Amino acid sequence: MNGWLEVQRGDAPLVVSFPHTGTDLPSDIATRLASTWLARKDADWYVERLYAMALALGATTVRTTISRTVIDVNRDPSGASLYPGQATTELCPTCTFDGEPLYREGQAPLGADIAERRTRFFEPYHATLAAELERLRARHGRVVLYDAHSIRSRVPRLFDGELPHLNLGTNRGASCAPTLRHAIERACEDAHFSRVTDGRFVGGWTTRHYGCPEREVHAVQMELACRGYLDEPVAPGPDNWPPPFDPNRAAPLSAVLQRALTACLNFAYSATGVA
Repeated sequence: MNGWLEVQRGDAPLVVSFPHTGTDLPSDIATRLASTWLARKDADWYVERLYAMALALGATTVRTTISRTVIDVNRDPSGASLYPGQATTELCPTCTFDGEPLYREGQAPLGADIAERRTRFFEPYHATLAAELERLRARHGRVVLYDAHSIRSRVPRLFDGELPHLNLGTNRGASCAPTLRHAIERACEDAHFSRVTDGRFVGGWTTRHYGCPEREVHAVQMELACRGYLDEPVAPGPDNWPPPFDPNRAAPLSAVLQRALTACLNFAYSATGVA
């Protein structure tokens, strides 16, 4: 296995993917960047720690340690926008969510460079994800892919106002069975946290590509607003972002997420009646 690709295998019919928690910047790319802090600014900070319970539940986890600035493994590899007409970032991002340039002048990735990153990082990540899903689907008859994310609560360039705490994406109902969607929604009902389904985020390329209910591969994306588990600064900067991870601060949201994963497992097991 590649050193940047972390896979922890379980036998339950659930795969939890972490495409954006990585912060590693290969040296051949880091020297071209305007700022290593900017290159890590939009990471899904600590999300793998929020879902630490996944392994105890028997789930398989797939995580890249590479920063999304290098290549975003949740974007269409063709370069097509997932949200036509709306601001987003590219397969190999050239700016942050706030529009700040990531590369020094003349150093942004172009065609051959992007193709090399696809071969080096994107393709192995998705070959592994696909293999794990097929392994578990063959064993259980049904499998759920849960794509785990987070983002700052306010990013004016990407969306208006403040994002709900829990943002479930099902590709507008196409990537999973309605029964699963409803089960996750019920699991996320909590007086302390707001939620929405298929709001600003309906699921990235991973959810859309793998979700195929007809084959009993059901995929969802969960985008968390960071304020649910971190104290977000008004203006993030190198001196205050990200804040340290506090397990006690994060515990209430992590409990909700455990219920969501359990709902996924119950749905997957219902195909065979095994619990």
